[in-house]
Amino acid sequence: MFQDINVFKMAYAMATHAGKRQAMVAQNMANADTPGYKRRDIEPFAAAYDRGGPHAAMHASRPGHLNGIAQSGSRWAELTPDAPADPNGNSVSIEEEMLTAVEVKRQHDRALAIYKTSLNVLRASLGKV
Repeated sequence: MFQDINVFKMAYAMATHAGKRQAMVAQNMANADTPGYKRRDIEPFAAAYDRGGPHAAMHASRPGHLNGIAQSGSRWAELTPDAPADPNGNSVSIEEEMLTAVEVKRQHDRALAIYKTSLNVLRASLGKV
């Protein structure tokens, strides 16, 4: 009954998006000196939500699920933003990645705050506060 409440699904999707984006930031920073490496990112959460979110289509969670329909690789669209590259072809800026990491942390904190507040509202409505 309570697993289908949209606000919890939204908070989960926001937190998952922030986690995936933080992984991309870490990958970019790890490859900051790799010749020819292009900075990668994922689409903003709002854009994914507008097009139907990462759960718009059904995905198989294991080989026998959904008659063997394979899950599409990534849940969020990956982007390679156009950025000026160093002479070695690398387009990662450590400063930009640090700023992006702070932004992603705020997004994750916002998702957790939404989840916590929604849980408190649910508990209050049940008289369990």
